[in-house]
Amino acid sequence: MRPVSKERPSERTRGRSSRSPARGITRGRQEAPRRAKRSGGFWPMVGSFFASVFSPRHPMVLLTIVVVMLAVAAAIITGGAIPRTIHKTDVAATTLVDHAGFGVAQVHLSGNARTKPDEIMGGLGIKAGQSIFAINLRTARARLLTLPWVADAEIHRRYPDDISVQIVERVPYARWQTPNGVVLVERKGRVITGDDTNEFGKLPLLIGGGAPEHADGFIEAVAHHRAVAARVKAYQYQSGRRWNLLLDNGVVVKLPETGWDVQIRELDRYIVEDGILETNIREIDLRPTSPYFFVVNRDGTPAKEKKPETGSAI
Repeated sequence: MRPVSKERPSERTRGRSSRSPARGITRGRQEAPRRAKRSGGFWPMVGSFFASVFSPRHPMVLLTIVVVMLAVAAAIITGGAIPRTIHKTDVAATTLVDHAGFGVAQVHLSGNARTKPDEIMGGLGIKAGQSIFAINLRTARARLLTLPWVADAEIHRRYPDDISVQIVERVPYARWQTPNGVVLVERKGRVITGDDTNEFGKLPLLIGGGAPEHADGFIEAVAHHRAVAARVKAYQYQSGRRWNLLLDNGVVVKLPETGWDVQIRELDRYIVEDGILETNIREIDLRPTSPYFFVVNRDGTPAKEKKPETGSAI
């Protein structure tokens, strides 16, 4: 009999058959089933609550909340909590800036011939070490403009710690005799001060209400006639309408309301050519067009021996 041989499975075949998975089993890692997310939570609950509260279906609840919020805000504002907080913040910021080297160390002044440094510093209101950023330049300038001699002022910060102040002072044009004493006035008539007027004795002296506002053009016209200007002691504005010249020998020269430039020229000629002031007259009335009137002294005393008068003359 012929022997029967069985074919043995190869190593590759056996390996495959041994590693083949059983039916119903899948290859790979098996993952655990995930938990389903909860639909609830804290913030969703809060959102649902506010949505229900502010719903148009609850108008009274919404109105009540608004009223309560307004009441709380009013209490905070009227109680001064906000201003106190702002003030504390500002103080803290200022202190920090000071420590950083921005505190005022020097104040440079220029242009002040009549205004004392103490007056300027008082007007500025700046303290040593104060923050250079805390100074309100506009307010400080407004205070300087209230000083008698200050016509204008410029204030600048010069970092890190200096303040520069430039002063423009008023220019006195004349002296004005008032019931309370003599004061200095500008060309436009503005009063400067009534202090220390003695050193301005060479300025024209004005008398009468409204004289400073009308003196500019008149004084300039008189100045063109040297013989007249040299003898004038005061310019008197009479009755708010016209001028009188009070001369140094007591003679009163009355001028018309208008056209007085012609009369001043005639007066200059009388002084130079006729020596009118060397006679015993006490008043020259140049108001009429012609003739002029010359009033003499009753006692015959020459005008040059009489003391000058600065009283009213009609």
